[in-house]
Amino acid sequence: MKHKQIFPDFKKAILDILNPARIKSGPNILGIALCAITAIILISGGDEENIGDISHFETGMVATRDVTAGHTVSFIDEEATIARQDMAARRISAVFRFSADANRQIQDSWDSFCDFAEDLRSAGPEAAHIAIDAGYPGYFPRETLNIFLSIENRANFKDFGSEIITAVLRRGIFLVSGADISQFNPETAEIVNPGISGRQREIVRYDNITTVSNVRQAIGNIVMTMNISETFKNIAVDMIAPFMKENVFFSPSESQRRIEEVKNTIDPAVRIIEKGTRIIRKGFIITDAEMNELNALYTSSPRKDPRNVIGSTLLVFMIYFLIVILSGKIIIGRKLNDRERYMIAILAGSYIIGSILLNNISPGFEGFPVSLFIPTSLVIMIFAVFLGTRYAIAMSLALPLCAYLTGAFDFYSYVIALVSGIAASTVLHKSQNRMSLIKAGLQIAAVNCLAVIIVLLLRQSGWNNYPAMLFAAVLNGIFSGMLTIGFLPPLEHILNAVTPFRLMELSDLNAPVLRKLFTAAPGTYSHSLMVANLAEQACQDIGANALLARVGAYYHDIGKMENPDYFVENQTDHNRHDEIAPRLSATIIRSHVKLGVEKAYSLGFPKDVIDIISEHHGNSVISWFYNKAAETETDVSTEDFTYPGNPPHTKESAVVMLADVTEAAVRTLTKPSAGKIEKFIQQLFDSKSEHGQLAESDLSFRDLEIIKKAFVKVLTGYYHSRIEYPNQKEEE
Repeated sequence: MKHKQIFPDFKKAILDILNPARIKSGPNILGIALCAITAIILISGGDEENIGDISHFETGMVATRDVTAGHTVSFIDEEATIARQDMAARRISAVFRFSADANRQIQDSWDSFCDFAEDLRSAGPEAAHIAIDAGYPGYFPRETLNIFLSIENRANFKDFGSEIITAVLRRGIFLVSGADISQFNPETAEIVNPGISGRQREIVRYDNITTVSNVRQAIGNIVMTMNISETFKNIAVDMIAPFMKENVFFSPSESQRRIEEVKNTIDPAVRIIEKGTRIIRKGFIITDAEMNELNALYTSSPRKDPRNVIGSTLLVFMIYFLIVILSGKIIIGRKLNDRERYMIAILAGSYIIGSILLNNISPGFEGFPVSLFIPTSLVIMIFAVFLGTRYAIAMSLALPLCAYLTGAFDFYSYVIALVSGIAASTVLHKSQNRMSLIKAGLQIAAVNCLAVIIVLLLRQSGWNNYPAMLFAAVLNGIFSGMLTIGFLPPLEHILNAVTPFRLMELSDLNAPVLRKLFTAAPGTYSHSLMVANLAEQACQDIGANALLARVGAYYHDIGKMENPDYFVENQTDHNRHDEIAPRLSATIIRSHVKLGVEKAYSLGFPKDVIDIISEHHGNSVISWFYNKAAETETDVSTEDFTYPGNPPHTKESAVVMLADVTEAAVRTLTKPSAGKIEKFIQQLFDSKSEHGQLAESDLSFRDLEIIKKAFVKVLTGYYHSRIEYPNQKEEE
């Protein structure tokens, strides 16, 4: 009996893997060969796009062959980026800046004219006309000038004119003609006026700005709001307008800086070419966009390199080492036989190699995730059925990761395979009939659909991609379930493995061998059913395989069918052993183990069931006949009275042994009570332990205590007190 280890002995596991004798074994040789094949495929597929020479491709020419992306690549689309930047620039307003010098020159020009006119006051009207026409030729209409010269208080008019000029200049007179503003917002302009405190920048519409062409209207609008004489109002526009010049000018440097600032905030247009996308189509004219994609693909394509060869080889053997570790006792809980290791090598190798090969031809699938065409759930369900849920979960994590590391899967394929594998490893939990695999396939199909929807959302794929990928996801799940049903029978036969489905078939009490046992040895049949009930309950309580224990208990005594009358449970009138020597009796009793094993082999029973039949007595001594022989013989060897089997090496086999001896012994108790049964069982357990029958079974002291309580519970229920009916004693 062994204590459970809290921490697995990884050092021992690694040393076991590196054992030269194990490396030379058939499964490991196969595994290493598959690693070599995988490495060769990876290395030879270094330039997996097979783009070849692209120098003969030109924009405008007719393509002579197809070019398809062998891997997903992203690149910056320069044309699209420039288009984005130009679009953003078109939203930027051209910058116009106020000129303080222009304001001063305009104001000085008005002041100079008014002072000049004031100096002409002493001259006659005609002389003033001549002087002003000479100094300001074509500035004023003659009639307007006559009215101006007739004004007595010209100083007031000068002040009014300055006020109007200041108002117009504050609003700004724009010089738009000749300014290169075609790349800017055509509707608005940005004004910068450093001379104004507070809001120095302002956005205005071009249809609201003042230019030299409409400055007279601006002056007139201001004049209409002023409280001045009608004379002043009548001549104000004609007298002031000639002095108005542009004071707001386009600033090319500042405008360009604003464009650069905005362009710097624009993210480059990144284009993604999905793996499997056909970039160049034979017979079609090549466009600029297709040439850009082709150059990006060619630039990003991997090239053969010695470092790549070494890295690929080491990666493959690291993956092999990982799978070997996962296939050890640490994960599975037992050592695998060679057939099981062959199965792991073939399934894992086929999965990885198949993924790589399918990835190399997947361009025909037009961007479909490769894992939709890989039966991940089929492989994982086979592992779950033959090697258990724990190992299946480990491989559902390892195999997609291996495919991802070798480049066979992209991230999205990895996600789908991972989700599908985990679902496949869990849906078969406690499944006990083959038709449950169909239900499992439907459940996996639903999970696959969910994974595909998540991937499509992450990829921001169009809605037109959903139906085909969801259909592929459903087929993947359903076919995996159906193929698992098809693969199970031959694998069960080849591996001689015990599966829940095979055990359920063997647990049918209408099986011919059990019907024969019922007819030939009814006492043994009844005993086997009771042992099965005890073993099943105990295994459930300690977390062992209850169904295996139950089936093993059903068949553990089928060897008694050959000589049923020599076993006490089948005897009625007399004991046949009273008529023969103890040594012959022991031989007959011992033979039922060998006969049972031979019968089980002939019926094609799984090895785990045969082991229970072989080990249910261990190598214990048939003490009653040994003691009886010792009374009459002087030289008695214990080997002649020892069962031919080995002590149980699994929990299930040990539980069946304990259930067998317990059920047979408790029958001898008179008026069994719970306390009496428990005490008696403890003595039986101690005896088996002392004689080394539990040393290899991995049962802990805690397990034994749980088993004892389970036995007591079942037996006290079976041997409960009964009410004595009237006159029962007299009849007895």
